[in-house]
Amino acid sequence: MQSYKLDRTSFKAQTVNEASNHAIHYQQLTWQERLKIANYLNSVAYNFDINNPPKLDRTCFKSRSRNK
Repeated sequence: MQSYKLDRTSFKAQTVNEASNHAIHYQQLTWQERLKIANYLNSVAYNFDINNPPKLDRTCFKSRSRNK
């Protein structure tokens, strides 16, 4: 399985004012539109194809019952 690392060169640092201006824009979008944008930003940050995202490695997690 391929390892994906965060590409820190894809984004730029912003001032608080610049970031606040973006927040107002995104608050006007529906939750579905914000989810699509988040998916796109993740694909850019971790450098994977948005139409072919990596699969979740389910071997890293354990499942157990909370009822004893």
